[in-house]
Amino acid sequence: MFSKWWHYALALLVSLGVVGTALAGLAAALIYPNLPPLEALTDYKPKLPLRVYTADGGLIGEFGEERRAFIAIENVPKTMKQAIIAAEDERFYTHGGVDTLGILRAAGANLLSGGAKEGASTITMQVARNFFLSNEKTLSRKLSEAMLAMKIEHSLSKDKILELYINQIYLGQRAYGFEAAARTYFGKPMRELSLAEFAMLAGLPKAPSRYNPVVNFPRAKTRQEYVLGRMRTLKFIDDATWRRAVDQKLVIRETRQQTDVSADYAAEMVRQVLFEKYGESIYSSGFKVVTTLRRAQQLSANQAVWQGIASYDQRHGYRGPEKQIALPADKAGREAAITGALEDIQTIGGMVPAVVLSATPKLIRVQMPDGKSAEIGGSSLKWVDNWVAGKKGRQLVPGAVVRVQATGAKASWRLAQLPEIEAALVAVDPKDGAITALVGGFDYGRNKFNHVTQAWRQPGSSFKPFIYSAALEKGYTPSTMIENTPITLAAEEAGGTAWEPKNYDGSTSDPVRMRSALTQSLNLVSVRILQGIGPYYARDYIRRFGFDPARHPPYLTMALGAGSVTPLQLASAYSVFANGGYGIRPYLIDKVTDKDGRVLMQASPQQAGADAPRVIDPRNAWLMTNMMQDVVRYGTAARAGQLGRSDIAGKTGTTNDARDTWFAGYTPDVVAISWMGYDQPRSLGRGETGAQSALPIWIDFMGPTLKGQPQKGWSMPSGIIAVQIDATTGTRLPEPMFGGLLNDLLGQRPVGTTEYFYQEFPPPDASATDESHEPVFQTPMHTAPAPGTAL
Repeated sequence: MFSKWWHYALALLVSLGVVGTALAGLAAALIYPNLPPLEALTDYKPKLPLRVYTADGGLIGEFGEERRAFIAIENVPKTMKQAIIAAEDERFYTHGGVDTLGILRAAGANLLSGGAKEGASTITMQVARNFFLSNEKTLSRKLSEAMLAMKIEHSLSKDKILELYINQIYLGQRAYGFEAAARTYFGKPMRELSLAEFAMLAGLPKAPSRYNPVVNFPRAKTRQEYVLGRMRTLKFIDDATWRRAVDQKLVIRETRQQTDVSADYAAEMVRQVLFEKYGESIYSSGFKVVTTLRRAQQLSANQAVWQGIASYDQRHGYRGPEKQIALPADKAGREAAITGALEDIQTIGGMVPAVVLSATPKLIRVQMPDGKSAEIGGSSLKWVDNWVAGKKGRQLVPGAVVRVQATGAKASWRLAQLPEIEAALVAVDPKDGAITALVGGFDYGRNKFNHVTQAWRQPGSSFKPFIYSAALEKGYTPSTMIENTPITLAAEEAGGTAWEPKNYDGSTSDPVRMRSALTQSLNLVSVRILQGIGPYYARDYIRRFGFDPARHPPYLTMALGAGSVTPLQLASAYSVFANGGYGIRPYLIDKVTDKDGRVLMQASPQQAGADAPRVIDPRNAWLMTNMMQDVVRYGTAARAGQLGRSDIAGKTGTTNDARDTWFAGYTPDVVAISWMGYDQPRSLGRGETGAQSALPIWIDFMGPTLKGQPQKGWSMPSGIIAVQIDATTGTRLPEPMFGGLLNDLLGQRPVGTTEYFYQEFPPPDASATDESHEPVFQTPMHTAPAPGTAL
């Protein structure tokens, strides 16, 4: 009886095997011919984002729906491959696309557990699914996946299949592929990862959302330890190595923008240029853009702008908490309330959101989003004194949502606030126009308006050097004496309304030299200079510096910067003085390459002293620089003397009612423009000037930029003579009689100073050229038009 049952059972099994084989064969016959071709694999073209870099390789921007970074299989570290194989497919290099042993093991495990707890997808099957199939859980899809996996195995090498997997798999946080994931989660390329970090990444493919270390680190850590255990079981690592990897403390990068240095405004400028040229393809074609920005300068510029804004806020007081929440008495409820209040508030400019736990006039305790608390006391509380509990008005009481910022000292914090004021800085190499640093505002995520390129604002006194340069062309000299007394201008001279210009401090004086007037930024003198040379002449002259005459109406108000400029335009204009008289065009994009490294665009800037056009006489440029060096030495920008350098020139600027403040300063190698103002123009407040608010930003940028750089200065060009003049009258001093002895005896030696002049008048006309396009200088003699002109 038993023998017959055994025969029946064997016959049944054989029959089922035959039927199963027949059905499988039939399915294969029906499915295999309809499988998709493998061109997507053999000619793999991943969607690589547009990436933008500084000149020295720092990532500043990435644009694309997917974060990708292709890496060839030969460049993938061995440990990374082992971690992936241990986690996903230990028999990858031995099976033919479908792992029969893995299927039997998974089936047994699922049978014992009473559900589908384990899968048996190989790496090859995952490649098939990711490239060609959906994630639907149907029998036909699983059969197609298996058939396609075998087809792939017959067409591609194991290393090629693994390369496709490593670059295509989704790993969370918009990262596709392990190289992109390494940068996303750890902020470094795969080659720099440790074993513990490799294992963390290798654990992600199973469930990128569930094991995302940014979202749920404990769960991700558990998965990482599983991968490390599998590596130990497969003899990829020994016990000691396993223990070190398990114990290693991992630092997960949680910032939303995965860049090496913040330069969002510059990155957006690049994106716009490429989008106009190439369209939507830039987001998936793997273009690489190298800009002219320099990482160190950009970092300094960011810090300078942020500090300048923070200092302004410190001067003008705390505006109060952002909002107020109720804090429950029980710990669990309090923690939930704090988490809920802070979860949607981003850290901006290093200003971390926090909730006040307790507050007294001497100490404030806050809790930040990571659960850590901080104490704020001492002098850092002075500027919020009127808001601390116990004072009048809105209060800093428990439940107040505030901002805190690290001060640099160990574990030291201060109260901060998101600013209402804006500021910007741009730096340019005057030799060729390369933009080396650009900060368009406090925070791009908060305000995408680029103040460097889009903000047309009045330049105030920072425009005066261009009027003075025009005056030198008309025969003025630095020693020309000009009235500094009150003046009333008719409506037609001032643009429609009668005008009585005044010096900033309301002062007047006897006639002063043009050099002194620029050093002290005397408005009355500047207006008279423009009156002397004529506003129409001045408006035409400023074309040489790249200004649009249409934005500078030909009225005497132009002398005080009543037109409009952008910071970038002003940087280009000041470069003419810095480089000795050559016009340069600022540029940001140095090179664009495709994913294979082929050059698509290459900058070819004109060089000062080579092929850049000469726009003003070199003597004019040198004299203006020499006068603006006095602005920094003794004048309104004397604060810049703290840099301890003699090769700096520049000019402050403050508009009417202090709506805009500027500093334009330069050395032979760097021109930098700093600006501060409100988007909706209004006064910055009492006492705010270019020297008070814009100049410190410039100093904080130039300090690190010039550190360790030798001083250069500007060589005096030919055609200039040095003469001793009377410092009071501006007139030339006579030669001392008998070596000056007689003058001393008679007490007649005046106070003298050295001044510089053209050897011939007027200065060369840089607009006239011969057939070779070289400047032709004409030097007929005439007298300067202003009263009191010396020489």
